[in-house]
Amino acid sequence: MNNSLWIASANEKKKTYKSLQEDKYADVCIIGGGLTGLTTAYYLSKAGKNVIVLEKDKIGNHTTGNTTGKITSQHGLFYDYLIKSVGIEKAKQYLEANEQAITNIEKIINDEKIECDFERMDNFVFTQNKNYVQKIKDEVEAVKKLGFNATFTTNIEVPLNIKENNKVEQAKEEIVGKSSDDICISKEVLGAIKFPNQAQFNSYKYIIGLANKIEENKGEIYEYSKVIDIKGEDDIYVIETKDAKVKAEYVVIASHYPIINFPGFYFMKMYQETSYLIAVETNKELFKGMYINAEEPSISLRTATYNGKRILLVGGMNHKTGAKIDLRNAYEKLEKVAKRIYPDSQVLFRWNTQDCITLDKIPYIGEFSNFMPNVYVGTGYKKWGITSSNVAANIITDKILYKENKYEEVFNSKRLKPIKNYKELGNMLKEVSYSLLINKLRKEDELIKNINKGEGKIVEIEGKKVGIYKDKEENIYAVKPYCTHLGCELSWNNLDNTWDCPCHGSKFAYDGKNIYDPAIKSLERINIF
Repeated sequence: MNNSLWIASANEKKKTYKSLQEDKYADVCIIGGGLTGLTTAYYLSKAGKNVIVLEKDKIGNHTTGNTTGKITSQHGLFYDYLIKSVGIEKAKQYLEANEQAITNIEKIINDEKIECDFERMDNFVFTQNKNYVQKIKDEVEAVKKLGFNATFTTNIEVPLNIKENNKVEQAKEEIVGKSSDDICISKEVLGAIKFPNQAQFNSYKYIIGLANKIEENKGEIYEYSKVIDIKGEDDIYVIETKDAKVKAEYVVIASHYPIINFPGFYFMKMYQETSYLIAVETNKELFKGMYINAEEPSISLRTATYNGKRILLVGGMNHKTGAKIDLRNAYEKLEKVAKRIYPDSQVLFRWNTQDCITLDKIPYIGEFSNFMPNVYVGTGYKKWGITSSNVAANIITDKILYKENKYEEVFNSKRLKPIKNYKELGNMLKEVSYSLLINKLRKEDELIKNINKGEGKIVEIEGKKVGIYKDKEENIYAVKPYCTHLGCELSWNNLDNTWDCPCHGSKFAYDGKNIYDPAIKSLERINIF
């Protein structure tokens, strides 16, 4: 059950790709087999470039295969902020680029005949909190200034205003460490902004289709081929994996979070958030459209087709990755939301994912650094990666093919003043400092014998911190509990049984195996017996 609906419904259609075992040459080497990497590879291979894609796991198995599958330019209540932050012209660039991305994705699907449950749908950001009504009205006016036909409405199809005993049910829930009245989906909808003609699909089926077309275009894809280093060598780059190397003139870092720190310094400009999804079955007739609330914590709603029947997807409950909070009830909160809308709902799938968020909320797309010519990056999609990945693929492809792209300015990855979210910058620096310095000096008196079965903790053994996980058979797994990216002290995730980095969102299995970047090395195992 703890598996993505998208991956579970399409895994049998996916081809297995071998790992890189011999040295290769390519015009372009793309690091990362998610939507950004494979869309870029699709465009470049179609243009006649010799392309190699290196994926550390299976293509699409991380963020891409665990997304909501919404294809929309409506990225929350964003455009009023964006106009105030960067001005009308750049805000218009952002909106038009993402609208164009929807059209681009639909064109790829139609041209290549990819079966991925693509559907045009209206998208709504709604509120049940009176304090957000004016914010939604301001957003409507902001979007209209950009030339887009957004409208204000109080009429949406989702049956949120559920009454019990002729009274509106009032509920206050603890949501993964947050207390909020606004999660009560039984309140009346007070307002919403409607973006017409957006879309949704099965992201995993789509990426399988892209991969097939890349191979038809003579591109090469390698799985289980983790990149461990990128070196410049006589106007060419050498991309190293454990078993072999790729030499390429161009490199695209599409690894979700950039896997190299210097130059670029993206670790100083981004953090990661984790969010959760469930898919539920109900006998009730389901709504049309895609929905997300304006308040925190966020709740996302959409429908999908599974085994010939419409089912409901409920997502949200986001929090900063690595936060030291109890996560065991994250899915339960989503299930309560589903039950309030459709009381007969039964959970079919549960899954979660994480995404990078830049401090100014605009993705970094384009040249990685002035000091690494011909290296490109796409990251920081703030959980709207379906359209953002297509925007990135087009900008990067145009850069490599020496074409102008009219949208690249707003996403400029080398922009010098990206930090306007001073509050989050302060929080991030505080967390980095805490995890790198203070936390290493803090004394622990936990003993291994006090660790319960299925639990992980950091304990002190002979004056050194050790991350301990005890499985249900009481087998002990001991690791050095510091992220291999920049050395931040890790925290135990008691939902996924993983070691998570609170600084930049790297993730490791209980036995130390690296799962999520920006870290590329696994944790050091420790023999404590």
